Amino acid sequence: MDLIKLLIVDDKLENIIALEALLARDGVELITTTSPNEALRICWDNDIAIALIDVQMPGMNGFELVEILKSNSRTQEMLVIFVTAISMESKYVVKGLSVGAVDYLYKPLDPHITSAKVDVFIQLVKNQREIRRKNAELERYQNELIQAKDQALQGKQSKEAFLANMSHEIRTPLHGIVGLIHLLENAPLDEESRKMVELLKVSSESLLGVINDILDFSKIEAGKFKIVRGETELAKVVQSVTGLLKSKADEKDLKLDVFVDDGVPEYVIADSLRLNQILLNLLSNAIKFTPKGAVSLTVKASDRSNDAVVLQFIVQDTGIGIPVNKLDKIFEIFEQANENTDRKYGGTGLGLSIVKNLAALMGGEVSVESEENRGSKFIFSNRFKMVKEAERPGTKTNKASLKPFDNVSVLVAEDNTVSQFMIKKILSQWNVTVEIVDNGEKVLEKVREHQYDLILMDTYMPVMGGFEATRRIRAEAEEEIRKIPIVSLSASVLEDVKQEAINAGVDDVLGKPFDLVALHRTIEKYGLKS
Repeated sequence: MDLIKLLIVDDKLENIIALEALLARDGVELITTTSPNEALRICWDNDIAIALIDVQMPGMNGFELVEILKSNSRTQEMLVIFVTAISMESKYVVKGLSVGAVDYLYKPLDPHITSAKVDVFIQLVKNQREIRRKNAELERYQNELIQAKDQALQGKQSKEAFLANMSHEIRTPLHGIVGLIHLLENAPLDEESRKMVELLKVSSESLLGVINDILDFSKIEAGKFKIVRGETELAKVVQSVTGLLKSKADEKDLKLDVFVDDGVPEYVIADSLRLNQILLNLLSNAIKFTPKGAVSLTVKASDRSNDAVVLQFIVQDTGIGIPVNKLDKIFEIFEQANENTDRKYGGTGLGLSIVKNLAALMGGEVSVESEENRGSKFIFSNRFKMVKEAERPGTKTNKASLKPFDNVSVLVAEDNTVSQFMIKKILSQWNVTVEIVDNGEKVLEKVREHQYDLILMDTYMPVMGGFEATRRIRAEAEEEIRKIPIVSLSASVLEDVKQEAINAGVDDVLGKPFDLVALHRTIEKYGLKS
């Protein structure tokens, strides 16, 4: 503990000796002098906390000494107690307090009162020092928190930049692969080649699923995941999911059953994409972990009111099951029921964590019942608003029914050679006139030379990227060129990147790998001449 330094200034040595005897204490260092000038030097060189100063001294009185001390920043916080044998008139007390003293003692000193007052001021100094120490600690902690926050923000920004870059670097070549698979599907192939193309398609879809899982979880973690509700036909969602997974079930000779209770409404208000994602994750997991037997999806309705209903989507299998002590663990990020599960069955360990988070974001919950070697039952429960008289959506467009265009010219900015080949081939099949460049600077040259109905602009390109090229067109080009619709081709699924594209001036964003139906509709929407 720090010593408290107490200074005694008195021109009479006998008074100093008496005060030393009276004020000697543990934790207190007494410093004495009979000279006011010496007292100043002592105060400059030492951290004096309390000073008992005589008023009447030769050369410099106590009032003058204190005025000097209080005018200096190093000593202005010192607690000063005047000790005097002169008149007890109030004007002297007022003068002493006005120059900065905290108390006034009269000689002859009462030892009990003097000792008690000094003890009070010693405790006051201790309290002040403790407060300063605590404040310094708090300030240090605050600085550490600010630093930690800055580091966390920097880490978050680095993570988002990494994810955006990873998304672009992986999805761009995958976009080319998916497009080439489509072209091969429509090419004259023998049966063996067609099977290989089908395997390529399954592999590319699996890879895209892994990428989407990672990006979805990062968006959920960052609080940027949005639930978009609309009229949803439940039968179509169920048929879509089971139809997509039927071939995987057939490969393992598994029976895939679907049961929908009579009380289940035809239409509800839901985020069909996320409902599809939940069911797809649960069913694909069930098929993955079921060596033989059956997998089923059952949809039940309960707690029905005038405009809402609780639906249960029950996915049951006859697979390997989950140990009781691992049931909670399977919903954690990167966790699986057993250490060798990922090696034997594959997967990222993100699927069930995403399901749990999606269910919570939709206002529902996921539960599980399981028994080792007997199978598992996953139940997603959620309350949905019913649509009594829904307008049925039109028939889903089939890739094979996409009609060619008449006299449509499109400029494509894309630096990936595989993607260039694939998109040119697809657009040519639709009778679209296509020109391809590999950077934004060439886009600026082309739009000055030719008339285009639509520009499909890649996001990241050498020399000049898509955002910069779009900003230049919107800000610097002639009016007719500024009006050309621009659709950003983005391999990133991050909302920040999409928003940056909109801010740059694009009319829409088309993700990579894009769905051919979505690309066709985009050309219909923006590329057809009025």
